[in-house]
Amino acid sequence: MSRTTKNFTIGLFSGAVIGAGLALLFAPDTGSNTRDMISYRLGKYKSDLRDLINELKKEKEKMISDAKKKGDEVVLDAKQRADDLIREAEDLLDNIEKTK
Repeated sequence: MSRTTKNFTIGLFSGAVIGAGLALLFAPDTGSNTRDMISYRLGKYKSDLRDLINELKKEKEKMISDAKKKGDEVVLDAKQRADDLIREAEDLLDNIEKTK
């Protein structure tokens, strides 16, 4: 093993040991408490996400219902206009026949 490789290996190992020691000294809480906190937060995020999905589903159903109502109104209006045009055409034909 060359001297530079040996120095690099010693430096890498020393850095890892010092880093692990500092992490243990400055860790804000125990590992089990940290895992519990992360688990709680993930559970809350999951619950919030589930609530958001349910709310979006309800909003989607409402939008579909509103769109269906408006579509029905458009169809009804078109039918009424078509009936009016048919009546006008029949009246016009009646007038033409009377003038003959």
